[in-house]
Amino acid sequence: MEQNIIIKQGIGDIRFDMPVEEAVAIMGTPDEVEEIDNAADETTTVLRYLDEGVTLFFEGENPCLQCIDVDNEDYTMLGEQVFDLSEKEIVQLMVRNKYCEQDIEDELWGERRVSFGEANVDFFFDGDELVSISIGK
Repeated sequence: MEQNIIIKQGIGDIRFDMPVEEAVAIMGTPDEVEEIDNAADETTTVLRYLDEGVTLFFEGENPCLQCIDVDNEDYTMLGEQVFDLSEKEIVQLMVRNKYCEQDIEDELWGERRVSFGEANVDFFFDGDELVSISIGK
């Protein structure tokens, strides 16, 4: 599978709003499956692909893909090897691509989150190192 993060669309051939079965047909059998009950009597289905460094989150009555977490350093975004970039370089990359509004917060678990709401992208840093990217539709 192509290792490219496409803002508001997905990764490689995996696209938002795709049903679980279609994603599994592309990605294969996940290493871990978790069902999380939400407060609104909805369930989130989480598929983890550990070797690929990808986690897929499905929600809704007919579960479809809503969020993707990537921690695989081989993935690119906007034509760049983002895991090789510093926080400042990632901010510059996003601004060059017209995603200017950002929110920065230190999470309780110690990571620093740099979010670009208009792109539905969160970058998580441990110290100066990018450790994961979370994208939504």
